[in-house]
Amino acid sequence: MIEAELKARVHSPEAVMRQFDQLATARVEIYQDSYYDRPDGSLEKAGEELRVRTVHGADGIRTVLTFKSAAVDEDSGSKPEHETRVEDSEAAHAILRGLGYVPVIAFEKRCRNYDFTARGRQMLATLVRVLELDGTFLEVETIVDEDDVAAALDDIRAVLADLGIGPEDLTRELYTDAVAARRN
Repeated sequence: MIEAELKARVHSPEAVMRQFDQLATARVEIYQDSYYDRPDGSLEKAGEELRVRTVHGADGIRTVLTFKSAAVDEDSGSKPEHETRVEDSEAAHAILRGLGYVPVIAFEKRCRNYDFTARGRQMLATLVRVLELDGTFLEVETIVDEDDVAAALDDIRAVLADLGIGPEDLTRELYTDAVAARRN
């Protein structure tokens, strides 16, 4: 399955939050993301991602292991995503290191998640703040088959337009790249 996703910079996060609060119940969570690569950087070079994410929320703590393949849509960066929950985050980190992967970057995201239906699709909208970066971001995604990516992205663009977010606000910049640049 493909995670069809668009990310935008939000100029009025409070207004967007109010609109989503009327649409769905927010899940406020803190993500602790750790990205891994092979020592030669070949995952990044191939446009792939390997991540351990520990989520702290009202429902407790959960950890997920995620692998994202190279983008199938260059304009949006939408990628096939494979994700599974793991019982022990420290064991997941130890397994990846034991397999020869090296930690590349780790950072925290403060997220406000909304599950909702729009244009006949289950969607997830996430307002994101990364403490090391300026501004607020909005990610809107839906999971689709590869042949439905273009239509799904059109539906996401319509949701963004309803929020007053236009094409000029979209960004493909990765949090990993932005945080790394800020730290250097």
